[in-house]
Amino acid sequence: MDEWTHALTFIGLATVFILGMVIAARIFAVRPSYRSDVRRDTYECGEEPDGTAWLKFHPRYFVVGLVFVLFDVEAAFLLPWSLNLRELGGLALVDMGIFLGVLFLGWIYALRKGALKWQ
Repeated sequence: MDEWTHALTFIGLATVFILGMVIAARIFAVRPSYRSDVRRDTYECGEEPDGTAWLKFHPRYFVVGLVFVLFDVEAAFLLPWSLNLRELGGLALVDMGIFLGVLFLGWIYALRKGALKWQ
């Protein structure tokens, strides 16, 4: 069998598996026997809720969260790379330099746009 046959077989099996899981979730889904208004209440550690849970947050919070995730993923890539640098060779050093350069450009862009300034 050639590579295309393997790829198409894999895609077909993955599609069948995903559709099977979706259909099984629809068939065997556990549903409540009655609807309760309590389910719609805000839960705050057993205390009575104070106000509504639907608050508007400034988009800056989301941008800071995305930047945190970006640099957290960077750290997750840097640790195994740094532990295996001798076995990987010089090309891995160049590749990681390019990776860090792109992330650094993104960081500079975020700083210039003022995404990380607290007002």
